Amino acid sequence: MLPDLTPEDLHARLQGGEILQLIDVREPEEYAYCRIEGSRLIPLGDIPGQVAELATDHPVVLICHHGVRSAQALAYLQHRHGLTNLLNLRGGIHAWSVRVDPTVAVY
Repeated sequence: MLPDLTPEDLHARLQGGEILQLIDVREPEEYAYCRIEGSRLIPLGDIPGQVAELATDHPVVLICHHGVRSAQALAYLQHRHGLTNLLNLRGGIHAWSVRVDPTVAVY
């Protein structure tokens, strides 16, 4: 089982001031349409070439539409690069929009 967190958990951690790196692995057009404030776009296909951009000293939360692509990114980064500070946003940005921040567009 891959480590994950709910949208509510992510919101609480952000509100609490925890340092988290938010990485959105969707495509640029999806990211342009809606995103979680403070997130950085690294499309799933670009992850292998951008590993050095990921934090190693605090948690990295991987985000996609429903949590599938971000889970793929997490599994790759764990198995190929040995990263242990990764979390998958369960339900993705869709769940964030529905359960935490309705100002973030749903698609």
